[in-house]
Amino acid sequence: MAKKTVDFNRTRIGKLPNNKPVVYKILTEGGKNNYTGIAQRGRVQERIAEHLSNVKDYVPGSKVQIEQMQSIESARGKESRIILRSDPKYNKQGK
Repeated sequence: MAKKTVDFNRTRIGKLPNNKPVVYKILTEGGKNNYTGIAQRGRVQERIAEHLSNVKDYVPGSKVQIEQMQSIESARGKESRIILRSDPKYNKQGK
């Protein structure tokens, strides 16, 4: 499926496609994965924006990378594999 990487700010997030579920990674300046999550179709931009500064679920980062998926179930599976493989700093156990 399609992948896209943009700067982690409200303007750039607002240009991300919203038509399919996605797996997203919030990346550091050096490209390290700080957080991995999923967003449902129609809620991609809103969900990623929930991690910007001055919000409850803030995650520091400089880029966000998305990968569109065919279904929310396939997104959940991919998210689990990425978290197991890369152990992102801001993903909490049992969440």
